[in-house]
Amino acid sequence: MFKKILEYTSLLLIVAIFIGLGLWQLDRARSLKEILNAPPPAISAPVALQDLTQPRIALDTKVDSKSVTASGFYVANFKAPNQKDSNGIVKDWEVALLQVDTNSGILVVRGLWSERLQEPQLAMSNRVEVIGTLRAHQNEDRALNSPGVISRLDSSVIVSLTDLDLYDGYVIAQDEKVRDGEIVRTRVTPEMRTERIPGFYWQHISYVVVWWLMAGVVLYLPIYRRRVAA
Repeated sequence: MFKKILEYTSLLLIVAIFIGLGLWQLDRARSLKEILNAPPPAISAPVALQDLTQPRIALDTKVDSKSVTASGFYVANFKAPNQKDSNGIVKDWEVALLQVDTNSGILVVRGLWSERLQEPQLAMSNRVEVIGTLRAHQNEDRALNSPGVISRLDSSVIVSLTDLDLYDGYVIAQDEKVRDGEIVRTRVTPEMRTERIPGFYWQHISYVVVWWLMAGVVLYLPIYRRRVAA
């Protein structure tokens, strides 16, 4: 009697696991469909950088990809190799360190490295007003650190090169203005950061069918065994 109870308990446990896996897969399919059908995020008015974050503090994920404004002087210039934009195009980018007040600064992606000498104004000697997209720092190196080159868009890689208190993350400039007017150059668009669920919708649905079919097979096994024994 105890043996049968143990067998049926194990059977029901396996069935419950298969049904649970099917429900989990179904939830993944629904989530994937919601992400694919979600409307594009609303465009909000730029907010001052200092109102969203502070130097030497980890960037809150809630403000990642927010539109921000900042002003100050560019005090250093770097090449950021092998950067990918929203279209999947990989190129070298020009990144400058913007000193936003007396003792703090943030990295700003200004555009393509190949166009760094095409400006009608010398931005490095003028106060610059920047409007751009605030992004969390990159975690993976795209190149090796060397003089004038940063391995990734991350203020931690330039800590030893400046006495400024650095903001976490970086800004991708969409617009730059100096006293004489707007700086016109090709801007880069960042990769979209959205929640990603591997696979395709119907692939997840097929897995739901497989898991529940396996649950049905397990439930049918005792009946099958009795029939064979008879």
